[in-house]
Amino acid sequence: MKIVVFGASGMVGQGALRECLLDPEVGSVVTVGRSPLAVTDPKLRHVVHADFGDLSPIAGELADADACFYCVGVTSAGLTEAEYMPVTHDYALEAARVVGGTYVYVSGEGANAESRTMWARVKGRTENELLALDRPVFVVRPGFIQPRHGITSRTRIYRYLYSWSSWLFPVLRRLAPKFVTSTDQLGRAMVALAKGAHADRVLRSDGINRLAR
Repeated sequence: MKIVVFGASGMVGQGALRECLLDPEVGSVVTVGRSPLAVTDPKLRHVVHADFGDLSPIAGELADADACFYCVGVTSAGLTEAEYMPVTHDYALEAARVVGGTYVYVSGEGANAESRTMWARVKGRTENELLALDRPVFVVRPGFIQPRHGITSRTRIYRYLYSWSSWLFPVLRRLAPKFVTSTDQLGRAMVALAKGAHADRVLRSDGINRLAR
């Protein structure tokens, strides 16, 4: 099985990549990023590409994929909708255009195309357009994500928040289990979807965790 991962240097992407490399049924992983990836593995190939809005030049590297994981994300803080759209919407649709197989889009709890909140509206619109495609598409909407196995966020404020609130995760898991997952559970669920697991097309944290088990 060949899986293409966009955003493998981010927190969610690191978790997805780790589970891909650990799974014996995944024989090949291709990651796409703007800079080299620190991770090395015999079944991993990293493609450096600057323009995520046009993947045609590297289409050959991404051919024959069984699944595509779109884990690219940016914080919406300080961005206008026009600035937030490319990474969240445009690049996600371009990845779906070029890469075949099962497509898994990492969205977020609260995504809604009708929302007054900009990030939720953009992610919701992207979800709707992807789900309308004539192919297997799944949307995962994690809430609180616990980084595990040394995985960290590339965003400074997120690193601070995760470090400060790490003690809260056990509490949240007891009080609000439907809204909490972890990088390894999310990654395992995505790999399960790539293998053809039966699941709802939109998965929140509780569905992600069930699939991961």
